[in-house]
Amino acid sequence: MINQKNQKSAFIAIVGRPNVGKSSILNAILGHKVAIVSSKPQTTRTRIMGILSENEIQLVFIDTPGLHKPKNELGKYMVKAVSESVAGVDACMLVVEADTKVAPAELELIEKFKSLDLPAVLAINKIDMVKDKEKLIEIIQAYSNLYNFESVVPVSAIDGNGISILKDELKKLSVEGGHFFDDDMLTDQPERVLAGEIIREKLLRLLDKEIPHGIAVSVESMKEREDKNITDIEATIYCEKDTHKGIIIGKGGSMLKKVGTYARTDMEKFFGCKINLNIWVKVKEDWRNRESILRSLGFDSKKDFS
Repeated sequence: MINQKNQKSAFIAIVGRPNVGKSSILNAILGHKVAIVSSKPQTTRTRIMGILSENEIQLVFIDTPGLHKPKNELGKYMVKAVSESVAGVDACMLVVEADTKVAPAELELIEKFKSLDLPAVLAINKIDMVKDKEKLIEIIQAYSNLYNFESVVPVSAIDGNGISILKDELKKLSVEGGHFFDDDMLTDQPERVLAGEIIREKLLRLLDKEIPHGIAVSVESMKEREDKNITDIEATIYCEKDTHKGIIIGKGGSMLKKVGTYARTDMEKFFGCKINLNIWVKVKEDWRNRESILRSLGFDSKKDFS
C-alpha cells in the first residue's frame, strides 16, 4: 500500500436506478472504458471498481448495479451488491436523470445515506436531453429538499459537459491516509472479467430486448503466446433456451461472428495486443435462479462485499 505524506483518497459508490448512466459517468471521469454501457437497463451486474489517480488524490469508484425489484436470484445478488456497497464506502455519488421525477428507488437510497450519515454528491445526468432548463432547476430543488448533498452537479456523460466539475467536487471528499492502489492502475477487475464484459456488451447491443438478461459470459482461458504479441481467448456464452442459442448464433453463424468481431476490436484496443477469440454458446436453463451456476459464474449471493 502506498502511504506517502499529503496523499488523499476516497472510496465512492456510484448508485442509482438502472439505465441512468452510472457506467457512462464512470468511464467519462476515468477517461477510459472500464464498465460496459448499453441502452438496456440493468447492464452492470457486479461491482466494477474504477481508479482515478491525479497528483496527490486517488478516487476509487464502485459502479454498482441499478437498484430495482429483483425477479430472480441474480436480481437479489445485484440488489445486495448495491446495499452493501453503500455501507462500505467513504461517500456516494447518486446519479439521476435530468428529465425524471424523484422515484421510490432514489428515496430508498437517500434513506440509506441518512442512516449512515454518508456524504453524497448528486450527479444529474443527461442534461443534453433537457430543452427546458426550468425543469432542471425544479429537479435540483426537489433533491436538495430531500438531502443535504455536498454538491449538485448537472452533467452529460455523452458530450462530457460538467464532468470536470463533477470530478473536482468528488475530489473534495478525499481524506488523508495515502493511496490504496498503484497510481497507474485503472481497475481492480481481472483481465478475464473485462474480456467477458466486453463480449456481453456486444450481445446487449446487438440482440433483442428479452434475450440479454438471460445471458452470461464466462472466459474459460486467456493465454498470451510466448513467441508473438497475440493473446488467445476462449469464452462461452450461456443462455437459458435453445431458441435463444439459435438467435445468438444467427443464420450461418452471422450474429456470433459479428459479436466476435466487435468484441475482438475492443479487446485489442484495451489490452494493446492482437486477440485470437473463440466463442461457444451453451444452454443452461433457468441459470439465474440456480445458486450453483451463479457461483460458477462469479455471482455469490452469500458473498461479503465489505
